[in-house]
Amino acid sequence: MAAEWRGSDILFKLQSLFFCRGWHIAPPGLVAEMKSTSYKFPGNQSSIDEFILLGFTNFNMKIQFFLFPLFLFIYIFTVLGNFTIITVATLDSLLHTPMYYFLRNLSFLEMCYITVTLPKLLHTFVAKKKTISFYGCCMQMYCFFTLGVTECFILAVMAYDRFVAICNPLRYFSVMNKATCLKMATISWVSGNLISLGQTASIFSLPYCGPNIINHFFCDIPPVLKLACTDASANQIAVSVTGFLVLPLPFALVLYSYGRIIAAIIRISTNKGRKKVFSTCASHFISVTLFFGTGAFTYVRVKTSDTTDNDKMLSLLYSVVTPLLNPLIYSLRNQEVKGGLRKLLHQKIGTTETKPSANIRSNENDQ
Repeated sequence: MAAEWRGSDILFKLQSLFFCRGWHIAPPGLVAEMKSTSYKFPGNQSSIDEFILLGFTNFNMKIQFFLFPLFLFIYIFTVLGNFTIITVATLDSLLHTPMYYFLRNLSFLEMCYITVTLPKLLHTFVAKKKTISFYGCCMQMYCFFTLGVTECFILAVMAYDRFVAICNPLRYFSVMNKATCLKMATISWVSGNLISLGQTASIFSLPYCGPNIINHFFCDIPPVLKLACTDASANQIAVSVTGFLVLPLPFALVLYSYGRIIAAIIRISTNKGRKKVFSTCASHFISVTLFFGTGAFTYVRVKTSDTTDNDKMLSLLYSVVTPLLNPLIYSLRNQEVKGGLRKLLHQKIGTTETKPSANIRSNENDQ
């Protein structure tokens, strides 16, 4: 019996791994069979095939009527804003610097980050069946925490980049060369994937036999662990330890970097230069603090009590508000990005205007 359970447990972890990552390495027939078969846990007569996401549907209907267009606008604005940053930073050769290399990574992260949660949240407002499949929940959790952990590291790297640029400007391009930037970005992405993969596989190897109602707008760790049919204290400790490693430690690096930056700003002789650098760094620091602070409050202290509406509102800060703020902070308050955008628009308009005039001149020469 023990051997059978261990074999089933390994199979389940492999299923979770394959479907969460989207790897279709099994034959199509086997994949369909694995998806359609309910996993049976020892001692349980039934298992959960899907979860119900309450989202904000327990709110007053008037509030829901207001929230749907609000979240839809936030989603469209966030995706378009971050996509614009990626486009401008890629096409403008003047922005091919380490800072904007990491900014492109961050903007791509934010686009994916908000896409993991908000479309499903919008679906809960209009759909009668507010469910998400077992493997869909697994995939959503894996993707969400891969992007979240990666963003923690990317934000720390961006703070270090600013520290080197302001405090050691003469050595900036030798320290932050292309190879170093590529290594930093790769380590951030790989670390985020591995940490999320381990946590997700561990959480979804637990038995879930009902109830299946998640009082949240996405498959977050605390409300999902509440539904486990066994003692999940070990998983909660693992989540807290992981949260402590990927949140306070990178944030400590951010604090150190900005502390050194502030000290360098104070030494700037001109008030105009001091004000410009401080304004930019202050807006960055507010965004970073909002992301790390709300994330740490949620995951470093994983509760066993019911997930409240306050927890859902708190989750909105790091999963929705932060991706919304970044295009505003890194574009509207950034003269280089705005200049690059104006240049691209002028080039586009200039191209469309010069073509007709060129044709007119060629016709006149022919005559």
